[in-house]
Amino acid sequence: MSMPTDLDTFEIKLLEHGVCVIAFNRPKRYNALNPQVYDQWGRALEWAAKSDDVRVVVLTGNGKYYTSGQELTIPDSSELEEGVEAAIKKRSGYTEKVVRELINFPKLIIAAIQGPVIGFGVTSSAICDVIYTVPDATFNTPFMQLGFCAEACSSILFPRIMGYSRANEMLLMGRKFTAEEMKEAGMVARIFPKETFMEEVLKAATIAAKYPPQAMKDTKRLIREHDLKFLEEVNIKEMTLLGERMASEESANAIVEFMMAKNDRKEKAKL
Repeated sequence: MSMPTDLDTFEIKLLEHGVCVIAFNRPKRYNALNPQVYDQWGRALEWAAKSDDVRVVVLTGNGKYYTSGQELTIPDSSELEEGVEAAIKKRSGYTEKVVRELINFPKLIIAAIQGPVIGFGVTSSAICDVIYTVPDATFNTPFMQLGFCAEACSSILFPRIMGYSRANEMLLMGRKFTAEEMKEAGMVARIFPKETFMEEVLKAATIAAKYPPQAMKDTKRLIREHDLKFLEEVNIKEMTLLGERMASEESANAIVEFMMAKNDRKEKAKL
């Protein structure tokens, strides 16, 4: 199965022994996520799952950020023409597919978080099998600030992994966590030095890629199979509610306030 060539928001490299690196490739936009990115992300995962050449996937980002999360913009003319609610539904469909592909991904998938990560980048990483990060990475889900809700099965996975109190600090209170705090909470497996980060990640991925592939698939299925249907149901429930939240006046007002505050900070930084 040939590698897709039309996924311009990602850089995809197939390395030795079947290690596939899928990197967010919008560094000037801090790898922000828009409908095009979600669509291409879902298709990249679908290809990697089916390709016999891929044994292990490494998700990472090019540039400073792993991903800065949802790209917040005022609706453009095309969205206004088709209706904001229809545009949100379309976007939710792409996002729901990414989560579904991650839930059902049959091979080892590693999140290699090489910088700050926000929103969906944080929540989706919890569905991956292993998370590695650099010492200065930060993890933040400002959903309440934007009038959103939990996504990517984080309403279930975060309390399960981190415990209720820390999960609620992140999801409900928007507290930014450090890499060390995420490791202590059980979300991150290991923290590698920034200077040799990808070298260390690829070394670990290559070792795993050399193992018998069917043994890897069978064992991952044993770990995941009792949760698959449940997580798919959670995904649908979260995305339905998120669509309602994003279409609400409360969320629209919160986004405007968030963007205005962000612009104010930028202007003050210039002084």
